Amino acid sequence: MQLNSFHRLWPALLLTVPPLTALAHGISPEDRQRMLDGSYLQYVGLGASHMLTGYDHLLFLFGVVFFLTSFKDVAKFVTVFTLGHCITLIFATFFKITWNYYLIDAVIAISVIYKGFDNNGGFQKHLGMAPPNLLWAVFIFGLLHGFGLSTRLQQLPLGDDPLAMLWRILSFNVGVELGQIAALTVMVALLSAWRWRESFTRFSYLANLGLVFAGIYLLFMQLHGYQHDSDPNGFRFPEEEHRHIHEDMNIENSTDGTRNKL
Repeated sequence: MQLNSFHRLWPALLLTVPPLTALAHGISPEDRQRMLDGSYLQYVGLGASHMLTGYDHLLFLFGVVFFLTSFKDVAKFVTVFTLGHCITLIFATFFKITWNYYLIDAVIAISVIYKGFDNNGGFQKHLGMAPPNLLWAVFIFGLLHGFGLSTRLQQLPLGDDPLAMLWRILSFNVGVELGQIAALTVMVALLSAWRWRESFTRFSYLANLGLVFAGIYLLFMQLHGYQHDSDPNGFRFPEEEHRHIHEDMNIENSTDGTRNKL
């Protein structure tokens, strides 16, 4: 691909990023209507599917359990994380405390970076210090993850009756926990099987480095989405300009095709 063509193409490719960020935890119109028409079980199912497709939550959990070798340790850290996200999920939703979900998800992406960095001994190697207490770190990040879940749940019709609203929140939370248990069961089983192989020692550093890069990618993706969301017309490549870029590319391609025939 020629350099000039690349410069004309990459702004158009950026259009694909906002939809990806929107799909991260988005609630579709179909889901909204299903919530209105269905029972509390609808909220349980949505909570479970939301956790199972929440790759930022799953990546963080993967980092948390990566080096844990006993069921007791897994249970301890997962319980602390669960307690954290239950607190903010329930209370922030019930009292309608919210924030821009792109920025919250950007902070959640930082938690993924943090865990990969910590797992690779980054505090000791690069900062010359002992890492912060892991239980407290997992609890604090659990609070942030729960706040992210709350911002999405608040997009749903929860009703005006406080008691019914609370039951819907709790049902969604139950679904989240069921999804988390299912995901953790697979993670722990795979890690347990891999841990006894020689490749675990060789590739564990690369696996956690991958967590860092995945977190960086998610961070920039969410910040890019926030930039579009907060000021779509002030973005460097607004939609109208993207449309003209596509038209120019089509003209250029058709011209090149004509030249090749000649």
